[in-house]
Formats: sequence, C-alpha cells, structure tokens
Amino acid sequence: MGIITIEELPGRLGGGKTLAGLDLGDKTIGVAVSDRGLSFAHPRPVIMRKKFSLDAAVLLALLQKENAGAVVIGLPINMDGSEGPRAQKSRAFVRNMAGLTDLPFVFWDERLSTVAAERTLIEMDFSRKKRAGKIDSAAAAFILQGVLDRLQALGVDAWSK
Repeated sequence: MGIITIEELPGRLGGGKTLAGLDLGDKTIGVAVSDRGLSFAHPRPVIMRKKFSLDAAVLLALLQKENAGAVVIGLPINMDGSEGPRAQKSRAFVRNMAGLTDLPFVFWDERLSTVAAERTLIEMDFSRKKRAGKIDSAAAAFILQGVLDRLQALGVDAWSK
C-alpha cells in the first residue's frame, strides 16, 4: 500500500481493525496498538532490534495478531522543522516495510513524544530502571494517541464502518 496521509487514513480502516503505532529507535522498536473503537492507545512490549529481516518478521506477525489496518510511524523531525538522519532512517524503514505488506503507513510528527512519555512514567513513580524498559512503547502510545485524537477531530467513527 505504501505511505498515505492522515486524511486518507479513515477510508483505509475497515470495521474491527486496530491502528498500530511505532517509535523507531536504533536498538528497539516501541509498539502501541489502538482499541477497535480507535479511541485509546495501548503500549505493547518493545521489539529488540537485530537486523531488518528479523525485525520485519516479528513486526508483521504482531500486526497480524493485533488485526492492524494501518501503521503510524513516529517521524523524528527536528525542532526547526527540518529532517535529519533519524527521519531518513524512519523513511527508509517504511519503504522497506511497504515492500513486505499491503498495510498503509502514516508518518506522524513525534517531536517531544519521548519527553512526554518519560514525564508520564515519572509521574506514575516508575524507577529509572523500569522507565528504561517501557519508554519506547510509551512514546509509541503517545504518538498513536495523537493520531487517534486527530481522527476523532476529523469525525472518524470506527463503529460506523
């Protein structure tokens, strides 16, 4: 399917599908999945990165298990709006994944998502050690929740499909 915009997303989500969110890092992939009503993002365990073919196989199996209809990828845009090396890595990852699945991908500005996720975990009184293991999936949930909130603002009703 390839890359689509947030405005194109509602037409691609069939009834009963979830939306997955990813926060790509060099060592891990943070994962979150929405409920079927497309209202809430739920963190899932991180995927420890090895090499692309193995990462893709684990991710595709998870997306199928979670009945994902599309995937949101956090795009690490610099504070000045430019795209640096991390954004290019994210775009390359999506290009490679698009060759393996028909699922559509949507990029979402992830500026400050990790900071917001860490603040939330601190407020929940997670120790530094526990935060380290959950931060990437918490960031993925933060990214995904932003998209879910945007879809609601666009008037998307998952139950009408």
